[in-house]
Order: sequence, then structure tokens, then C-alpha cells
Amino acid sequence: MWFRHDLRVADNPALAKACDLKKGVVAVYIHCQSWITKHQIAPIQLDFIRRHLVVLRQSLLEKNIPLKVYSVKKSSDIPKLLLKIASEYQADHLFFNAEYPVDEIERDLEVNRQLSANSIQVKRCHDRVIIPPGMILNGQGEPYKVFTAFKNKWLQTIMPLTSTGQAMQPLPTPKKLPSLTLEPDTEESINKLFKKTDLKDSSHWQVGEKIVHKKLMQFIDNHITDYKTNRDFPAIDGTSSLSPYLALGVISPRQAIHQVLQFTHGEWDGKNAGAGCWISELIWREFYQHILVSFPHVCKRQPMQAYTEAFPWRSDKNLFSAWCEGKTGIPIVDAAMRQLLATGWMHNRLRMVVAMFLTKNCQIDWRMGETFFMQHLIDGDFSANNGGWQWSASTGTDAAPYFRIFNPISQSEKFDPNGNFIRYWLPELADLSTKEIHCPKSAKNYPAPVVDLSESRKSTIAIFAAIQSNKVK
Repeated sequence: MWFRHDLRVADNPALAKACDLKKGVVAVYIHCQSWITKHQIAPIQLDFIRRHLVVLRQSLLEKNIPLKVYSVKKSSDIPKLLLKIASEYQADHLFFNAEYPVDEIERDLEVNRQLSANSIQVKRCHDRVIIPPGMILNGQGEPYKVFTAFKNKWLQTIMPLTSTGQAMQPLPTPKKLPSLTLEPDTEESINKLFKKTDLKDSSHWQVGEKIVHKKLMQFIDNHITDYKTNRDFPAIDGTSSLSPYLALGVISPRQAIHQVLQFTHGEWDGKNAGAGCWISELIWREFYQHILVSFPHVCKRQPMQAYTEAFPWRSDKNLFSAWCEGKTGIPIVDAAMRQLLATGWMHNRLRMVVAMFLTKNCQIDWRMGETFFMQHLIDGDFSANNGGWQWSASTGTDAAPYFRIFNPISQSEKFDPNGNFIRYWLPELADLSTKEIHCPKSAKNYPAPVVDLSESRKSTIAIFAAIQSNKVK
């Protein structure tokens, strides 16, 4: 069993199928330096992975499944390593859960080719999405590019199966297997795996399947009913904060939706608007993973809408640095960026605000922001991050219209009306009045705005209108 972004024992399709053979199972995790470098994986997320591997090791050991950890320099080394492992342990099957970015698909195809050529059966399962890519198509048999249409078809597909018990029922935790003579690698071995990797302390985020399910139930019991109302206010504890765990597969989307449906008595989008809204966010997550498979060019740093490649993005290192460091002179933007730098996480409403500010007001290439987020997010997930940045930059599928540009000050006044979030992350502004804190005129030790919001908005709209006009011609 080859673990990747599925660091759990419960409701793990590949692990369940491996255990169904009723033979000995060896769990494998491969640390790949080129993958970390190429995908700009955040040091805080790498530490989160390390800590979850320690917990996973113990959970697997309770099932008599030893976890062995390995390291390779390049992804191309992985097939040969897996062949060597299979030979060493006399394994005749390899199980893993599918991943959907282009590089990962090509890697897995090569693994399948080399192991199959050596009489090892390779079993690929779908886990990161509830409905596999390629199964949600429009009337012409083509993939959806608009979220609302995708969501409607997704619900039409899944709801009948839910009522008959065929979907959304998590797989049971595997039973204890016969004991193997093979010892698992030690916790020290796991830590050593990351010794040469740049890590950032993630200890303010708890780890383990039990913890994440406790967080889910607390969210459902205390917050989900008001989620639609409270989710946009960063000073309110109104979101689930489950994204880091979904990114690593410590909890599956099936498990999450199953618990919500238990709470709503099977209603998807009925009386409880908060629950329906939260499920919709999980469907957005599915949508962006389907996009990767249907339109793989977005995995190659290309915009979904090719014509937007003509936008003349600015190359201003000082402006970009001000955004990165939370020193733009726009309080809500700076507070959000400092939250990211300190915790590895940012409130979703603010992700849109800072992304639009960077791309629409500063006119900095969305790919620079996308990369910076991946370098710092504990919940970094390529599909969601890419989809979110292309939405904000108006380059993506079902993106915000180019003329829709959030005014960060208006957003601040609406979603942080008392300035509590700003005061927490920008202590230098803590003494300002509620009126002034959103747009300070004379604050000490705080920079003036790096761009004129009105003029930059007009400029961006004019540029987009021009390149769209050229596209039509």
C-alpha cells in the first residue's frame, strides 16, 4: 500500500482493497525531493505531513501493518524503488489512491507500466473525489466549465445513490491482519526522512484522525447552521478549519459529507442553509480536481482562458515584496498576509481579497501569488489553489468577470466591521478608531497604500477589455 495524500486508516479505498486480500500488507511512504521543490510545498505543510506520518505509523501498527519510509531525489526514481520493495517483500500487488495533477498522473502511469511488466498487479482507486473525473459531463459529453452546472449534475448523480446507500457511506476501518515478522520503521526514521528538508513548526495544528473527526463534529454541532452567515467574517470562528486535513487526506470528503447528512437527516440543501453551503464548498473542491484532468494545461502554469496570457503583468519586485510581507498600506490585505505568514492558513474570504488586490490592483502575475501561497499554506492543494487564483485573476474557468474587482477597503468594512481582525494582526493600528482602521490616514509606523485603488481598477478593466476585444477579432 503506497500512501501519498491519504494519510488515514479509515475510509481509505486503496488500503481497504489491500486488506481485503487477507494477506500481509506493508505500507510505504516515499519522500521525493524533486516533487517538494517543483510543487513548492510549504515547510509548514511538510512538518504537518511528518507529524501525521508518526500518528499513521501507530494506527497501522494496531492493524499489524508496518509502515516503511523511503527517500528519492526524483519522481522518476519511484518506479524502480517500488519494484525493489515489491521484490524484497515478495509482494504481488500494489495499491494506491489516484492523484490528478499531470505530473502525478504521468508518474503513476509509469509505475503501472514497470510493475505490470514484472507481473505485479497495480490497483488504482479513487479517493480524493467522491465522483471520479470524467464522470460528470454535460449533454454533449463534454466536461463542465461552469461550477453551478457542474454542481447540479454532481448532485443529480450522487443523490439517488445516497438514498439507496450506495454512496457517501464511508468504508469501515480495516480489521486487524495476521502479524508480520517485519518491523515498522521507527519514529526516528520518519523524522530523519525530513532532516534535510526545510520545515516550519506546525504544532499549533493538532494531528491525527481522531482529532480531525472531533473538529468536524464540533463544527457540525456548533457552527454549521450559521456557516452561510458567518463564513465571510474572519474575526468569527465560523469555518471548519478542516482544509489542512483534507489536503493531506487525513479525512475524506465522503466522511465529511456523511457526517453532515447525518446531522441534516439526509437533506442536501434543504432547511439547513449552512450545511448546504458547506457541502457546496466541498463540491467546489471536486470541481477544481475535475478541471485538472479535463484541462491539463492548467497544471503547466497556463491560464484556463488562453487569451488572458496577453495581459501585460507588471514585474515589480518591491510591490510584490510589500504584498508578501503584509506591508501594502491596505490594512485588511496586510492583516491577511500576516495571518498566512504566522499560521500557514488564511481565511477563505481574505484569500480572494488579497488575490484580487495583487492581480487587479497591483497587476502582478497571478502565478507569482499562486506560488507564494503554496510556499506558505499548510492546506496547500494544487487544484484548489490554482483554481482560486485563476478565479480571482479572471483567467480561469467560471472566473470572476474581469470587471468584478473587490475593493479591499469595502470588503474590510463589510466583513471586519469593528476592525477586530485587523487589530489582532496589525497591532500598530490597534489604537485607531473603528472608522479609521480600514483606511488609516496618519498612522505611525504604517506605510501609505502602494497603489491607488481607483486608478488601478480602471487600468485593469481597460486592459482586459482591450485584450478581450482582440480575442473576438
